[in-house]
Amino acid sequence: MKAIILAGGLGSRLSEETQQKPKPMVEIGGRPILWHIMKMYSHHGIHDFVVCCGYKGYVIKEYFANYFLHMSDVTFDLVNNRMDVHERYAEPWRVTLVDTGDATQTGGRLRRVRRYVSEDEAFCFTYGDGVGDIDITALIRFHRAHGRQATLTSTRQPGRFGALDMEGDRVLSFREKPDGGGGMVNGGFFVLSPAVFDLIDSDETVWEGPPLEALARSGQLRAYRHEGFWQPMDTLRDKNYLEQLWQGGHAPWKSW
Repeated sequence: MKAIILAGGLGSRLSEETQQKPKPMVEIGGRPILWHIMKMYSHHGIHDFVVCCGYKGYVIKEYFANYFLHMSDVTFDLVNNRMDVHERYAEPWRVTLVDTGDATQTGGRLRRVRRYVSEDEAFCFTYGDGVGDIDITALIRFHRAHGRQATLTSTRQPGRFGALDMEGDRVLSFREKPDGGGGMVNGGFFVLSPAVFDLIDSDETVWEGPPLEALARSGQLRAYRHEGFWQPMDTLRDKNYLEQLWQGGHAPWKSW
């Protein structure tokens, strides 16, 4: 099975990092968050990726073109104009990088890579800026069992601030970073049938709009319930939180 990853947005709410690179290339623990997402899928046996590039897509292409340089120790012999790679490390990945346009919407980006998965029974699809301890194997199994065209991962919105239980000005209890406390939200990590492409009209189509609404109305959309960790990287606060988890050795999404 292939996994399509959206990696073309502007990331305007993370402008501190995205002036020079697309948001999926913002690093957590010295590796782009895109790499973390691919490692999550690879742990569950998915090694074939289609990455939808857009804004500063050349940064993603250059990263994979020089992947062994990023992952290995190298010696540059300037006298003899030679480069030696030490303990070259390679992932079992096949990565197709597709320019899907700078201003294309999420549905339009998916539509532009249709030919890479049109013959497949199903494929995975996710955003290039969120991680979690999702059991992708169980997600795919759930999708195959219900037989509908689309599955999304439902999860709880992560909390951003400590929660206070108060009586007057007295703090009775404090909970650091509780969950959002509301209903379930779309956490991405979809499994889709190629039939969903017929619901995407143009580059301007937002995947989270008419296509998902049509799937829901027709009974073709199911939700895989994820109660574990999930965190999008929308802001610098989110980025720093993920970095703290990684550096502290408590990154829940690190299953490899």
